[in-house]
Amino acid sequence: MHVTAYFALLVAMLVCLAGAVTALHGLWKRDYLRLVLLERAHHLVFAAVLLASAILTVALWRRDFSFVYVAEYTDTLLPLFYAVTAFWAGQAGSLLFWMLVLAVFGLGFALSASYRSLAPATRCGYWLFFFTVEAFFLLLLTGPSNPFLEAVPPVPEGRGLNPLLRNPGMIFHPPLLFLGYAGFAVPACLGLAAWIVGEKRSFAAASRNTVILSWIFLTAGIILGGWWSYMELGWGGYWAWDPVENASLIPWLVGTAFLHTAIVERRTKALPKTNVAMAVITFVSCVLGTYLVRSGVVESLHAFGEGGVGGPLLVFMIFSLVVLGAGLMAGASLHEGRYKPLATLVSVPGFLVVLAWIMLALSAVVLLGTLWPVISRLWSESPVGLDAGFYNRVCLPLFAMVTFLVAFCPVMSWTEGLRDRTGLGVSLGAFLGGGVVLYAVGLRLPVALFAGAASVAALACALYVFSRQRHARSRAGALGAYCVHVGLALVTLGVAFSGPYQLSKEAVLTPGRTMEIGGFTLTFKDLEQESNPAMTIARALIDVTRDGKPVGRLEPERRIYTGFEQPFAEVSTIPSLGDELYATLLSATDKKAASIKISVNPLVNWVWIGGAIMCLAPFLSLRRPKAETERG
Repeated sequence: MHVTAYFALLVAMLVCLAGAVTALHGLWKRDYLRLVLLERAHHLVFAAVLLASAILTVALWRRDFSFVYVAEYTDTLLPLFYAVTAFWAGQAGSLLFWMLVLAVFGLGFALSASYRSLAPATRCGYWLFFFTVEAFFLLLLTGPSNPFLEAVPPVPEGRGLNPLLRNPGMIFHPPLLFLGYAGFAVPACLGLAAWIVGEKRSFAAASRNTVILSWIFLTAGIILGGWWSYMELGWGGYWAWDPVENASLIPWLVGTAFLHTAIVERRTKALPKTNVAMAVITFVSCVLGTYLVRSGVVESLHAFGEGGVGGPLLVFMIFSLVVLGAGLMAGASLHEGRYKPLATLVSVPGFLVVLAWIMLALSAVVLLGTLWPVISRLWSESPVGLDAGFYNRVCLPLFAMVTFLVAFCPVMSWTEGLRDRTGLGVSLGAFLGGGVVLYAVGLRLPVALFAGAASVAALACALYVFSRQRHARSRAGALGAYCVHVGLALVTLGVAFSGPYQLSKEAVLTPGRTMEIGGFTLTFKDLEQESNPAMTIARALIDVTRDGKPVGRLEPERRIYTGFEQPFAEVSTIPSLGDELYATLLSATDKKAASIKISVNPLVNWVWIGGAIMCLAPFLSLRRPKAETERG
């Protein structure tokens, strides 16, 4: 099966190369009769990649340790659902999964009405770029990152999955990120193709559903990653500005900017060249995220390290940007006089452009901070890293400004100036009133206070718009967008409180001892010990009361997994929409003494509630292909 799977990937790569050459020849000769052949060729690529993926899945299911990849990431003690999700636990498997979802997106778009509505030249150009992207990933999979290497002789037992990955977040977080990354390849390839052939229809309209779906997946992956970090790592937070976290945040920021500039083009026919560049840069930033995680260029708690793919990924990014620049210059003459100039900044399009620039500035700051250890080597032998304090000082004010713009953008006009004076009064009143109330309840830090007030204003504006505008309550209108803004406001409110106003305390307790924190009384009842073939567990039992009334029980654990000497924490929480209690068992002794860390995280669950709304609401903005084609 090793040879069959590898041969399938090799065939897929050769088909992609042949398809790219055929598409290039068709564009050069303006002969588009082979479009059906290109589409069927991609069906073959999809089938071959699906076959290879199925073989790896079955090998993981059966714990077939003749596969080196299976032996490295599973063992016979690993639960089945974690064994299957080991598909994307390692570098080779995750790249194969990315290639699989890339083929799925390519197949889905090729079958859509949006694709069929494009000019033949545009479709031909699209396949040129899309086959090239697929060929690159297949080159990695058949070369330095082959998931089908055979162990001769097979090992009797696997190494097992990293305990940090044994969490429900492992089932959803990585594949959602890869779905987002792969989906952005479609608008990138389509935008560049449409520009160089002079396509009359806006590529932003043709790829609208794909862009929204990709953004949904990427957003869901990031939110679930934050929740995973919060529940698994035991440090009490959800975002540490780790390079791997930043690797997914950068394309999300650029993709969000593209989402808003695309709205401007669809509504006003402005920014066509900008959107082509934004589409390509969004996808390149997805590849950049992969480069940061897999090149070894930066150190991280959960990066893959150098695996022979860093160099090719860097070359691919540079090549993509060169192609983008050449394509923009080559197609400029075909679009002269076709599009309108941008309206004044004091308008909805203006606010959307400012928001996009803030997102791009944020992505640049995050990228600079992530690469600072590399950059600092230019003048220092000891690389200098930037801690979370740097990102918080620079990025949080910009995030707060985004929420502030969201609070006032709906009352602006699409042409120039103000559209709704009453709405402006509602937003401004909510901003000032919310700021006063939040200050009174103890939110005194300037950035947190501004962010909290902006989130209140955004919520008030959304409610006002829902009550006054039928367009805002319609799926064909802006219902999905305004619901996303509500989610963003809730996330901002949660971040404003949960980060700066977290309380933490550590204590060594024995049965019967108590500790106080944030108005809660915690009584340490007992320390349980248990073991099974997979792990040894120490569990602390802590009863919690507030003002003499029972609140709940915390049961944090310390686990040592078979085959791993390092202990891992399993946190325990008492959920609340207000102050959530969060417990970590730092260490334990045979005499039932335990070192406990307790955190009180105010409003932290509003981060997950708002994040869930941001992930689900965009589905309301998806349109059926027929309606999308008619509206353009």
